[in-house]
Amino acid sequence: MMKDITLGQYFPGDTVIHRLDPRTKILVMIAYIAITFCVQNFWGYIVLAAFIVISITLSEIPPVFVIKGLKPIMVFIIITGLFNLFLTGGEVVWQAGVFKITKEGIRFAAFMVLRLTFLILGTSLLTLTTSPISLTDGMYRLLKPFSRIGLPAHELSMMMSIALRFIPTLMEETDKIMKAQAARGADFENGSLVQRAKAMIPILVPLFISAFRRADELATAMECRCYNGGNGRTSLHELKLEHRDALAGVCMVLILAAVIFLNIAVK
Repeated sequence: MMKDITLGQYFPGDTVIHRLDPRTKILVMIAYIAITFCVQNFWGYIVLAAFIVISITLSEIPPVFVIKGLKPIMVFIIITGLFNLFLTGGEVVWQAGVFKITKEGIRFAAFMVLRLTFLILGTSLLTLTTSPISLTDGMYRLLKPFSRIGLPAHELSMMMSIALRFIPTLMEETDKIMKAQAARGADFENGSLVQRAKAMIPILVPLFISAFRRADELATAMECRCYNGGNGRTSLHELKLEHRDALAGVCMVLILAAVIFLNIAVK
């Protein structure tokens, strides 16, 4: 299960998606998330599905590798869908005691499941096609204008990038600890909920110790390299917007226009 988490992992490549400016990919992802919440019918989700499929194809990342990122949160998606299915009022189509399903509930549950699915696929595609260094540079360039009002742009972008980078590292560490504890006779799947919660304690304690140790080692390494934030810092590769970045922006504008048109035309 831990190996199925793709958020924060980078899949090296030299495709048109990989070569996009990180600022473009971040802005496109922000627009994509906003569009996802604006969709009001299934036709809009078909447009988003086409965008995701085309993006995965152009990135040359195996679709199975992207889709498996849904497995760790599948339980959360199912629970969210069930809550919307049974707790939404409206025209009742099925009822058994206190449980009832309405037409509006079916619609909201389907929309919520699709929305969460597309959000995970989109954000996973961003980290899979953008290296941590490029992601840091892109966020820094986007936040730099706000440094005039006191926002620590470089520190904030570095913190976000390190957090994303350490997600797969911590997941790998968790997997190793679980296997080591299982080899010593620990049981994480059987027993009551309380017993399984107690069984997680031998995992959490060494995981926190390992996380703090890695953080201390990272801080020491940054100090040894005379890291002092964004003061006087330069980049080995300067970011430069090209024609493909403009094309990506135009594509998002067209997708937004298509979703707005479908929201108005399809009721």
